[in-house]
Amino acid sequence: NQTRGMLGYTGNYQGKRVSVMGHGMGIPSIGIYTYELFSFYDVENIIRIGSIGGLDASLNLGDVILAQGGSTDSQYGLGGTFAPICDYGLLKLADQTAEKKGLPVRVGNVLASDMFYRANPEVFDKWRAMGILGVEMECSALYMNAAYLHKKALGILTVSDIIGDDSRAMTAEERQTMLTNMITLALDMAKEL
Repeated sequence: NQTRGMLGYTGNYQGKRVSVMGHGMGIPSIGIYTYELFSFYDVENIIRIGSIGGLDASLNLGDVILAQGGSTDSQYGLGGTFAPICDYGLLKLADQTAEKKGLPVRVGNVLASDMFYRANPEVFDKWRAMGILGVEMECSALYMNAAYLHKKALGILTVSDIIGDDSRAMTAEERQTMLTNMITLALDMAKEL
C-alpha cells in the first residue's frame, strides 16, 4: 500500500487467505505490479478481474469471459510476435468452478490495447474477424510476465459494453451490480489454490 499508492488487502474468503490488489490501468501499469508480485513477493497465481468491451456480436452485457489468450496491439519490444496465453490449470479450474456455479462463460482470445479512446474504432473489425472476443487493457502483460517468470495467471472479464454499438453499454449503476459473477468466480477459484 505504500508503493505508488496502489491499494492491496489480505483477508479470508470462506476460510482461505486471499489477497486482492489494484493494478492500475493499462499494460505498463499491470506489467509493473505483476512483475513485482511474482518476483519480490513470491506470488504464484494472479487472477485478474475486470471489464472488457465486447467485439463478438453474440456477447451480452454481463457475460463472463475467461481470457485464454492475450493478444495485443502494444509494442512490447520483442522484435516479433509472441501470443501470451493463460495458465491452463487456472483456466480449467475457472471453467469447472463456473460450471458448478451454473455460470455460463465464454473462453477465448482477447485483445489488450494501450489505447482507451480511438479515433478509428473500425480497426477493431480486423480483430473481430480473427475471433477476438473483446478488448481490455491488461491481460497480455500479465500473461507475458507469468510466462517469463514461470508463474500462473488468468484473466476473468465481464462484458461492460459492445464496441460499435453505443446502445449496448452498462450504466454506472450496472457496473456496481453486474460484476458479482466474475468476482465470486475468482474468489471461489482462490479457495482451491
